[in-house]
Amino acid sequence: MAKTILLVDDDPDYREQMQMQLETAGYAVNAADSLAEARALLQKQRFDLALVDLMLEEMDGGFTLCYQIKKMDKNIPVLLVTAVTSETGLNFDAATEEERSWVKADGLLAKPVRFEQLQREIKRLLNE
Repeated sequence: MAKTILLVDDDPDYREQMQMQLETAGYAVNAADSLAEARALLQKQRFDLALVDLMLEEMDGGFTLCYQIKKMDKNIPVLLVTAVTSETGLNFDAATEEERSWVKADGLLAKPVRFEQLQREIKRLLNE
């Protein structure tokens, strides 16, 4: 059975491209373009992994969503995929336990991200 991924990004081109690539790789994908839509999907079903953009309607909306996902189910791996560093100069990571404790993500990738790199992270987080 295919693993189910929640994909949250407000950029329609990026979201559609990622959804197509993930589905081609064998994952079931539910996509959301906003915090509200992501929350509604999370209420309806359980996901095996969440891919979350940091800057949604609110500059830090992805942080909020990561927190809510982990509060609902701490076992759902969350991967932040963001262009925040290139757009704002803000630099952070989720490599250490301390960073993950406030970021509430299990990994972080900077956009633009190659699909092969994203797929490696997904496999790592899903223990595939």
